[in-house]
Amino acid sequence: MLTGLAFFNGLLGDGEIANLLDTGADVRAMLRFEAALARAQAAAGMVDEKAAAAIESVCRRFVPDMEALTSATARDGVVVPELVRQLRHAVGEPHDRFIHLGATSQDVIDTAAALRLASVLDVFDSRLTSVLSQLDVLELRFGGNRLLARTRMQAAVSITVGDRLRAWKSPLQHLAVELPHQRERLLILTLAGAAGTSEKFGDKIFPVRQSMARDLGLFLPDYVPHTDRGRVADFAGFLSRLSGAFGKIGQDLALMVQNGIDAAEISGGGGSSAMPHKQNPVMAEILVALARYNATLLAGVHQALVHEQERSGSAWTLEWLLMPQMIEASGLSLRHGSALLSSVERFGDPA
Repeated sequence: MLTGLAFFNGLLGDGEIANLLDTGADVRAMLRFEAALARAQAAAGMVDEKAAAAIESVCRRFVPDMEALTSATARDGVVVPELVRQLRHAVGEPHDRFIHLGATSQDVIDTAAALRLASVLDVFDSRLTSVLSQLDVLELRFGGNRLLARTRMQAAVSITVGDRLRAWKSPLQHLAVELPHQRERLLILTLAGAAGTSEKFGDKIFPVRQSMARDLGLFLPDYVPHTDRGRVADFAGFLSRLSGAFGKIGQDLALMVQNGIDAAEISGGGGSSAMPHKQNPVMAEILVALARYNATLLAGVHQALVHEQERSGSAWTLEWLLMPQMIEASGLSLRHGSALLSSVERFGDPA
């Protein structure tokens, strides 16, 4: 949720997206990484097959000590060292030394993020497809109606509702076309070792990477992802454009339903504590707020492009703070945008 206040759960929280990004999902994804690493290293002859089987078995059923993880993360700045320590203890000798072999914390965390994002993008794809269908339905219902265009907030010329709907639809269509490209950029395996050189793998790095990527359903990058964060900034821009497209829809509808303008009518407006007669366009307002929120966070993600030397702690942490918020805000934009479009009861005037 974008705020810690429980009564905002329905308004500023997207439970489906939040569940895909929460602690449990992160731990499960990190364990998938460690199991896949052991399997791939066994196939490449780096790890004994019995050790790989033992590691995989533990990773399938492992439940970490969350209190210890929390304390250690406050000390280490990253969760992986303590998670690996607990895994090694659970696996026990003689196989414990093969856990996390040659990998570094960033390999685990960035790959786990990619695994979780795969599910997030599936949700975005489904919701975006649904919204585009809703816009088609609105055009069938109201597209021929007349509407007074407004330029720079002033009355301009007569247009059709279809003209405005197409202006809403176009950026969303572009984003839908771009989504597969975002998958290829984001859903990548990170396995480059402590300084990005894979120094502990030798010539085994190529078969290990190929095996892991195939196992986890991820793409293989042709660059070292540790400090090249263009894909993260690119995705943040995608998220800002997505929420911005819905912000425009919200802003337009909020203006159209004003008393005295009455160019549209929506159901389910919000109430007022002081003026019971009012029906406030809450969903429309929230879409505008989410668009501005993501636009604000976007600048922070661009600050995180500065990953010093071979790996960064501070820039990486900044991503952790910002990206989940942008992702959930974009999910909310899709969800609230769909609800707002469903509430449209009148749009323009019959020709």
